[in-house]
Amino acid sequence: MIAHLLCILSYNFNIFVILNVYFKLTMFCTTNTLPMDLLLKQGSLKQEVESFCYQIVSESNDQKVGILQSEDEQLQPSVSKKSEGELSRVKFMSNSNKITTFSKKPKRRKYDESYLSFGFTYFGNRDAPHAQCVLCKKILSNSSLAPSKLRRHLETKHAAYKDKDISFFKQHLDSPENNKPPTPKIVNTDNESATEASYNVSYHIALSGEAHTIGELLIKPCAKDVVMRMFDEQYSKKIDAVQLSNSTVARRIKDLAADIEEELVCRLKICDGFSLQLDESADVSGLAVLLVFVRYRFNKSIEEDLLLCESLQSNATGEEIFNCINSFMEKHEIEWEKCVDVCSDASRAMDGKIAEAVTLIKYVAPESTSSHCLLYRHALAVKIMPTSLKNVLDQAVQIINYIKARPHQSRLLKILCEEMGAQHTALLLNTEVRWLSRGKVLVRLFELRRELLVFMDSAFRLSDCLTNSSWLLRLAYLADIFTKLNEVNLSMQGKNVTVFTVFDKMSSLLRKLEFWASSVEEENFDCFPTLSDFLTEINSTVDKDICCAIVQHLRGLRSTLLKYFPVTNDNNTWVRNPFTVTVKPASLVARDYESLIDLTSDSQVKQNFSELSLNDFWSSLIQEYPSIARRAVRVLLPFATMHLCETGFSYYAATKTKYRKRLDAAPHMRIRLSNITPNIKRICDKKTQKHCSH
Repeated sequence: MIAHLLCILSYNFNIFVILNVYFKLTMFCTTNTLPMDLLLKQGSLKQEVESFCYQIVSESNDQKVGILQSEDEQLQPSVSKKSEGELSRVKFMSNSNKITTFSKKPKRRKYDESYLSFGFTYFGNRDAPHAQCVLCKKILSNSSLAPSKLRRHLETKHAAYKDKDISFFKQHLDSPENNKPPTPKIVNTDNESATEASYNVSYHIALSGEAHTIGELLIKPCAKDVVMRMFDEQYSKKIDAVQLSNSTVARRIKDLAADIEEELVCRLKICDGFSLQLDESADVSGLAVLLVFVRYRFNKSIEEDLLLCESLQSNATGEEIFNCINSFMEKHEIEWEKCVDVCSDASRAMDGKIAEAVTLIKYVAPESTSSHCLLYRHALAVKIMPTSLKNVLDQAVQIINYIKARPHQSRLLKILCEEMGAQHTALLLNTEVRWLSRGKVLVRLFELRRELLVFMDSAFRLSDCLTNSSWLLRLAYLADIFTKLNEVNLSMQGKNVTVFTVFDKMSSLLRKLEFWASSVEEENFDCFPTLSDFLTEINSTVDKDICCAIVQHLRGLRSTLLKYFPVTNDNNTWVRNPFTVTVKPASLVARDYESLIDLTSDSQVKQNFSELSLNDFWSSLIQEYPSIARRAVRVLLPFATMHLCETGFSYYAATKTKYRKRLDAAPHMRIRLSNITPNIKRICDKKTQKHCSH
């Protein structure tokens, strides 16, 4: 007991106090007949011993010690409030004969304004501040707030500024650049920022269609290198907190896709109506992939977005396609009654899985209509041509395949074209599936006819075609006409294309075909530049048989287009231009026509019609003229072409390659083919834990 007490006193008192306590404790113990251990076991004497020890310690005038506290009870003797605040706590463990001590509170240095002459200001709490150098922004501990230590830092780290007066450091401290807060350590806020940055990078990885590993293998090292070169190593270390591993990026992409889907479902639930566009194709792993796009009105515009990207696990039948779409609708509680139209690549006369799926959709959505893609109609119409021209086209394809099917021949042709100074060095491969390839292929073949004439072996049976002017005249015409048809096809592609846009293009093409046929009958070939230049080059005229074949093709093409694009009395012309309507359209009731009159009499609305697109114009009038505007939007909602599905499958094939056969490409397609930007802040707020682990 005495040894333990002396051990405590040795930390706080000088030798004279220790000797005094030792002497008084010895006298106390000799007055009692029982041993010290037995005295401590008796409760009545235990308190007396503790009180006696405390009295001895508190009588000392040299130092002050704190309260001795037992584990069972605490003695609170009457001491002054002033001494209680200054005493250090001592815990006396009587049961185990152990005494635990707590050191005094460390001394905190105060900051003095004169320390600025050494280039130091304070950082943190002014009562217990840290020292911060105004030159290098280095933060020192509170114990470094001593003139000698501050001067040593200035002379060793910033020797060039050791003779500067306090005004220099004050001016440097008040500059805007130095008023920026120092870079904090990685804490919870940095973890949140790192998580948000991880989502942003994952979003861009999904948009680019690259592999998930590019984040950790390329993006993160590049970001660290850039930050290290532009700033310093301290900033570049913070890049390590951004999670970009393969599995993390995959999870992030799924979260982003889920947020986009959630936003899309909310929009479809509040919209007045929507139209669908669907198609099915096989991917590189053999799965049947279904793409469904939706068009709807949101705010003051008509939006187009990916509704569904699913792989059909079993049979890719029409019923299976419908069940897949119907499951999505029922899961998200989207009403089929809002569906106004379904666009596909299957005509009404065709029997197939897409046509069957459309029929089932129209059964659950009775007010819905169906339409055949206008691009498919155009592609089918332009395939018909006279036999003489069809033979030239087939022979041209055979010449191209003779070169393109043999890599050695392609390399030799490239060398020859470079030596002869040709504009091109290779032929283009004709693909029946790619409708736009035909015009480009024929133009390239005609432009390289001289090089091919030198290159072709006389043993090849079609080599004489390149010396036949009649054959070359037909080839020049085919190159011109298919180039023009490709231009029309391209003008009908894109987003937010309406039925009015397509029929306007087709109406223009029909008039041009009649004009071209009349010009050829008059032996005027200015409308076909390639043919006209070739006639000037050979200083010849076109044979009557060739003219008849060209006229026959042009008129046959016009009649075929009229079959696929019939001219009908459209009662919805008021949607295309409401300001030209003078009598009530048959499709409008009296109340809607009165609203149309009010609309066309508004000068501001007339100005907006010339500035906005047709979709945005009618969507912006929903609030002011709700009845007539909703009818117009319903007319504009149906898809005119399958362009979105064709583009979607191209993106799908580029994302899920033979090297990534196991990839679940649906989240990537949701991000790449959607016009909705995910709310990354909202996604991060839903996370209950934000940490830097992978």
